Amino acid sequence: MTQATSLLLPHGELALPAFLPDATVGVVRAVDAGDLRAAGVRALVMNVFHLMQKPGSSTIAALGGLHRMAGWDGPIITDSGGFQAYSLIRQNPRFGSLSDGGIRFTPEGAERPFQLTPEKCIQLQMAYGADIVVCLDDCTHVDDSLDEQRKSVARTVRWARRCKDEFERLVAERQGRGRRAAAPAAARPLLFAVVQGGGSRELRRECAEALLAIGFDGYGFGGWPLDAKGQLLHEILAYTRALIPSEFPMHALGVGQPGNVAACAALGYAIFDSALPTRDARNGRLYAFAADPRDPRFELRGSWYSYVYVEDKKHIKAAGPIAPSCDCAACAQYSLGYLHHLQKIGDTLYYRLATIHNLRFMAQLIERLRGHGDAPTL
Repeated sequence: MTQATSLLLPHGELALPAFLPDATVGVVRAVDAGDLRAAGVRALVMNVFHLMQKPGSSTIAALGGLHRMAGWDGPIITDSGGFQAYSLIRQNPRFGSLSDGGIRFTPEGAERPFQLTPEKCIQLQMAYGADIVVCLDDCTHVDDSLDEQRKSVARTVRWARRCKDEFERLVAERQGRGRRAAAPAAARPLLFAVVQGGGSRELRRECAEALLAIGFDGYGFGGWPLDAKGQLLHEILAYTRALIPSEFPMHALGVGQPGNVAACAALGYAIFDSALPTRDARNGRLYAFAADPRDPRFELRGSWYSYVYVEDKKHIKAAGPIAPSCDCAACAQYSLGYLHHLQKIGDTLYYRLATIHNLRFMAQLIERLRGHGDAPTL
């Protein structure tokens, strides 16, 4: 089968490939839902690890779920929080522990410990109203020992089975409440599992085969996707994508650097998410294509994009836009020199305009990568 060109989800159809900015705690910093739509964003990713702390699950419920709370009517993927909990505990074991039962953690400044089991992970994501639910996984770093990677794979597979069991129980419960024997595919969220295994081909294959045997709607590349030098783990990403049949979409979790998105899309990955483009924007690093990405002659080869460092003094009197080919709100109405001024005085308008620009760049990149053709819709 060929790769799907879109996913049918409860909150609409998501064309693939897709880049999702991180709205970690229910917001993409500095912009609102209207800004996101205008920039070409069609879906968001949020994070259970952070949401269960702030604003908290009872508050999310009181505010009507993630979509109503954030004023966003498009699809939302909720990351399981496994990576964030792992990172917290890896940095300092006193913050928590991992066991076969789940993850127990106490973030600095928290009044109480939090417990995240595979079952609770699914319960929270379903309650929040997610369109794509991600299984809890035991994350590792590519440089961790082979023994640690082996333990991670075994635990990830066990947790994935428990996640699917809980997911199916909750879906059946929803259908029962609706007095329907079966619900259309788009009436329920999709369930993705995460392939772990670090840099070991053997363990990646073992994990992928076990997860495929359980059966999921899609899969993610687990673990940090970069090496110690910040270079994309191209070979292991390619190998992992090849392990999963092409009809299943794969999410390159945490991949958001433009060159890495283009590289992973060429490998067959369909979904990307990262806080990098919006964080870069706030910190003064803006993206610009070398030529108009809408020009059919434009190719993503060589130096096809560059960084514009807005604080550089050479931009003080720059009367043109950030990028001549960009059609975002910032480039259509304001000069690079004005953004330099806003950034220098620390005005919040700079954060909004810069974020809109980088998100529009990512949307244009995705539009360039998307191509045309017929493929089955999941």
